[in-house]
Formats: sequence, C-alpha cells, structure tokens
Amino acid sequence: MLNNTMKIAALGVAVALTTAACGDRPVDRALTGGAIGAASGAVVGSTVGAPVGGALIGGAAGATIGAVTAPERTYYY
Repeated sequence: MLNNTMKIAALGVAVALTTAACGDRPVDRALTGGAIGAASGAVVGSTVGAPVGGALIGGAAGATIGAVTAPERTYYY
C-alpha cells in the first residue's frame, strides 16, 4: 500500500516539476493547472481510498484556478 502511494506521489511531483513554468495564455495555464491538480488530487485521494475521485476534483479545481489566474502583462513603451 505504501509503495503504491509513493509511486503516485513521485509521478505527481514529476508532472508538477515538468509543467510548473508553462503557460502564458489562460488555456495553457488551465491545462497545466488541471494536470497538476489531477496528480495532487490522485495522491490525496489515494490516502482515503478514492484516487479517481480525488483526481477528478483536483483536476477540475486546478484547471479553474489556472484559467482565471493569468499572469499580468505590463508593457512599457
């Protein structure tokens, strides 16, 4: 049981590190936020026995937060 949790956690960390700096547009940020949220939700959900439910909730939350938090673009002329 602990071994599977560690594998899922390692996968989540790998996805988070791979996609952490991605996204200038809201669509890109929604996709990467969804991926990070799904991985995190699967890890948290697996601790209570519901990794799929955790992944769905985490993915939806991550995509929503990623889409609405676009970086501010300040242009100086």
